[in-house]
Amino acid sequence: MIPTTYSLEPRAYSRGSIMLLVIIFGGIFFTMLTAFSSFILVENRAQDVARSRTEAFNIAEAGLDYYRWFLSHFPGNITNGTGHAGPFVIDYSDPEGGVTGTYTLSIASSNSCGSVQSIEVTSKGVPSDAPNVSSILSARYAMPSVAAYSYIVGSSVFAGADRIINGPYHSNGGVRMDGTTNAPVSSSLSTWNCTTNFGCNPAQPSAPGVVGNGGNQNLWEYPVPQVDFSGIAANFSTLKSAAVANGIHLQQYSSGNVKGAAYKKGYHLIFNSNGTVTVNRVTSINKLTNVYPIDYSSGYADDYTLIGNETLYDTYPIPSGCGLIFVEDNTWIEGVVPSKVTVVAAGVIDSSFKPDIVLRGNITYGSTDGTDGLAVISAKNILIAPDSPQNMTLNGIFIAQSGAFGRNFYRYAVSGGCNGLYEPRSTLTIVGTTVSNLRTGTAWTNGCGTGVNAGYQSRIDSFDQQNAINPPPFTPVTSTQWQFVDWQQK
Repeated sequence: MIPTTYSLEPRAYSRGSIMLLVIIFGGIFFTMLTAFSSFILVENRAQDVARSRTEAFNIAEAGLDYYRWFLSHFPGNITNGTGHAGPFVIDYSDPEGGVTGTYTLSIASSNSCGSVQSIEVTSKGVPSDAPNVSSILSARYAMPSVAAYSYIVGSSVFAGADRIINGPYHSNGGVRMDGTTNAPVSSSLSTWNCTTNFGCNPAQPSAPGVVGNGGNQNLWEYPVPQVDFSGIAANFSTLKSAAVANGIHLQQYSSGNVKGAAYKKGYHLIFNSNGTVTVNRVTSINKLTNVYPIDYSSGYADDYTLIGNETLYDTYPIPSGCGLIFVEDNTWIEGVVPSKVTVVAAGVIDSSFKPDIVLRGNITYGSTDGTDGLAVISAKNILIAPDSPQNMTLNGIFIAQSGAFGRNFYRYAVSGGCNGLYEPRSTLTIVGTTVSNLRTGTAWTNGCGTGVNAGYQSRIDSFDQQNAINPPPFTPVTSTQWQFVDWQQK
């Protein structure tokens, strides 16, 4: 018999193939498992970091809240009650879990003329379980000022169709709004008598607080609480004392009878980009007759805003620590403002003397990054001169404390009427805030004939966000309650 033989090679080959497949697929599975595990770990670490950052943010915010509470009990104290400068490291405790982190507070005040204008608080939050993670928040603590508005008017007002208004607009009276707005337009009245003087034809004896043909009427609000003009009034005696001690003070130059030409003299301030202000004495005025006042307080009257002659008085460097100029006389202003400056015109020795401020030419800032700013406070009116530029730019916060802001009607002041000498004007751009106790006005509907206004044909108003949170010294406030007016994460 021939012995039977068997080949073992095919079976060995089969087992080797299976083993190879197991190794290959095992390697793939292991690679996928490793990648998936790494992904889970990365995601877990990312969630831990996100949680730690959120915790750091909350701790930093708690630091700001703490110092707001502290300042409400100890106004103006920037030492956390220690009597020395910071930074101050303070434990942050969870009522249920003990100390969960720390916040470090750095506090500084912004001073002008020896008075605290605002307090800057920076808070750095660090969780205890993630000492390498932090969040930094900073805030400015101050009393809110009028600079947060584009307009505040103490009486009823008419904004025409040519107006473009960017920023909150408020009146303690009624508002006829035909202009274009992008922010709240508010009135303190539920209803008011909108006459033809306010563009209502026929008159509406019970018009809504805000009425008109303007857009974005969903932003109209009425009634809202009044803005207290007595509350935002400047203390002229205090401001004069501060200017005498640390700023610039100009004594009264005009004299004589209140209705005489000598009583209408004053000072012409020309700001220079090199940090100085040139001061001229206005020695004579060219009186204009048959001029209608912006506040409708009377019929045609005499106007004393046109400079006749002036002489150089002096050139002053604007003090870096006290940008306050107090003038006890009528004041004309123009130029390039080189820092944070406040100009006040008021009578202190004779409180019955309420000088006007006249905006004669363009007023701009040397820098537009918020380091420069102008506040103009008049005891009475703030007027735009008859010989103002055809296209005029005004940067600043303008407060007519007891009078009105605007430009009088000059058609009948010279022969030829609207011949371009004083009427009409082209475009007026205001970047900042207008506060007027009485009705404002910079254009006169059909003042140069049917369809042609006197004054400025086009008017653009925008409030200044940078000066709203960091205004010039002694800018009037709308509330005496200190609060955070600016907040940001670094």
